[in-house]
Amino acid sequence: MAQLPPWPGSTGRRDWKTAIGAVRTLMAQPDDTTQVFRIMRALNVGQGPRNHARLLTTFEGGKLIYAREELAQKFSQPGYVAAFAPGTVGAAYRDFLKGTGYSADGLVEVSRLEPTEDDIRHPYAWFGRRVRDTHDIWHTLTGYKADEVLGEGCLVAFSYAQVGGLGWAFIGFVASLKSLTQTRSPAFARAVWEGYQRGRRTKWLPIQDYDALLNEPLEAARARLNMGEPVRYREAQAFIADYVARRPMTAQTA
Repeated sequence: MAQLPPWPGSTGRRDWKTAIGAVRTLMAQPDDTTQVFRIMRALNVGQGPRNHARLLTTFEGGKLIYAREELAQKFSQPGYVAAFAPGTVGAAYRDFLKGTGYSADGLVEVSRLEPTEDDIRHPYAWFGRRVRDTHDIWHTLTGYKADEVLGEGCLVAFSYAQVGGLGWAFIGFVASLKSLTQTRSPAFARAVWEGYQRGRRTKWLPIQDYDALLNEPLEAARARLNMGEPVRYREAQAFIADYVARRPMTAQTA
């Protein structure tokens, strides 16, 4: 089968200088989501071709590629998310968006590193957008919160296991190292490693029919996808809450 022509970021060398600068900014300002996309572009070299080829090995993946649906456009339609029945993945996703203030089209805007940047019309770029547009659904399915460094750290490790890309692994590693340095506890790192293990165990999410998935009962979907429970994540949440609560007292007695 002939190789598809490349698009920017799909071939070539990794840009470590950009990635290191972006991860430093991200560690100092965890809410600066733009830095995540800078890191992805700098380090996720070659993932488009590999993941696109994996889709083509299945009938379901071939249908997705043929249709090449842009999920952000669907998820941003008025009434789409509002229509899901209580207890479904879609309802939990709706609650996630309401609780965080996020939106599918908002994530699209953050991913555009230049104001005039348009979506590249290329199969590899389309696959990248599919992963981007379902990022918050992955938060919902995994149970990893988006309003904490720990939750994002676990999800980037999960994402690395699912779709590869050194950028995901780099963010998870640096966040774990920073936590270990500050707290002297491996709790954060253990939760991130668990995220990677869960990603390896879970059925491949990019090939899922998201219309059907969003209408499934949440717990049934988690069981079908073989996700397992985020045990280490919950332990790390408890540890971090206790650590933060004790810090003012430690500072006063220092």
